[in-house]
This record gives sequence, C-alpha cells and structure tokens, in this order.
Amino acid sequence: MEGYQVELVPNPDDVVPAVRRIEPALVLMDVHTGHGDTLDVLRGLRSEEKLRRVPVVMTSGMERSAECLDAGANRFILKPFRPAELVALVAELINQ
Repeated sequence: MEGYQVELVPNPDDVVPAVRRIEPALVLMDVHTGHGDTLDVLRGLRSEEKLRRVPVVMTSGMERSAECLDAGANRFILKPFRPAELVALVAELINQ
C-alpha cells in the first residue's frame, strides 16, 4: 500500500548474497528465524563496504535492541508494533 517492493529471503544464509544482488534501499530482518539467530547475518552485512550503507532494521518479540545496535543495526523495533510505526521508520531511513 505504501508503494514499496518487498523481496522475501526466508533463509538467513541467503540474505547477504540477496542484498548484494538486489541492492535494496533497506533490510528488515527478524532476530529469530526458524534457522536460528540472525545477528551473524547482520555482522556479515556490516563487514562488506558496499553493504554497510544499507540501513538495517532488526525486530524481535524479545528486547534485543542493545545487541542489534551493537552488531550494526540502524534501528530495532520490538514486536508487537503498529504497522504505521514500521512504515514511518522505513520511510525515515530510506529518505535520509
């Protein structure tokens, strides 16, 4: 509804290659997936010069903001959140 195109990458091992290929304006990633914790994926994104510039928003149902921000996330959003809150955060980061 907001005009954003979304690319779903269900396997954390595929995130870094997908970001290289797609060159997204932003990455929204849950800390916990069925494949485990994604903080290492975030660190992988931050370890590459070209990918370091892509804003990353991490989300979780548990308070993990300090860990996520320390690992390189631009923002953390605690679940549950209001869709409007997420849309505003995405717009803010994309328009910086």
